[in-house]
Amino acid sequence: MLLIKGMVCAAIVCFCAAMGYLAAGRFRARKKFFEQLHAFNERYLNELGYARRPLRQFVAAYVYAGDFNKYLQRFLSDRTADCTFRYLTSEERAACKDYFAMLGRGDAHAQSGYFGARRVVLEEKSAVCTREAKARGELYCKLGLLAGFAIVILIV
Repeated sequence: MLLIKGMVCAAIVCFCAAMGYLAAGRFRARKKFFEQLHAFNERYLNELGYARRPLRQFVAAYVYAGDFNKYLQRFLSDRTADCTFRYLTSEERAACKDYFAMLGRGDAHAQSGYFGARRVVLEEKSAVCTREAKARGELYCKLGLLAGFAIVILIV
């Protein structure tokens, strides 16, 4: 009987910890999105300064993952810049829409100026998202673990 209780308690704690980890997933996804957007911006600025390949060739030269890749491929296919990821705030969605609306428009000098100005904003946003993902991710995992222990205490 004690073995069954121990297994059930361990399963409850693991389940609650996993739920905490899943709850923190939106912060990890947001961090990954802005890290990739920042890397894309840096690569695009280098591209504008040197090679100046067409946008499709430039995007095909690098590998992106997750939601950013989906968004980038959708942008390239139909040239719409609507960002609908639920983990982004309305201001971040508007900023992404503005960013991609300028992508490939105008001459290289004007684009270098615009994307150069966006560099600082994206660096800052990426750093903030990284800090927030670390803090909130740990918080949610710990809360899940503590909730599991609390349920175990109530059961036992």
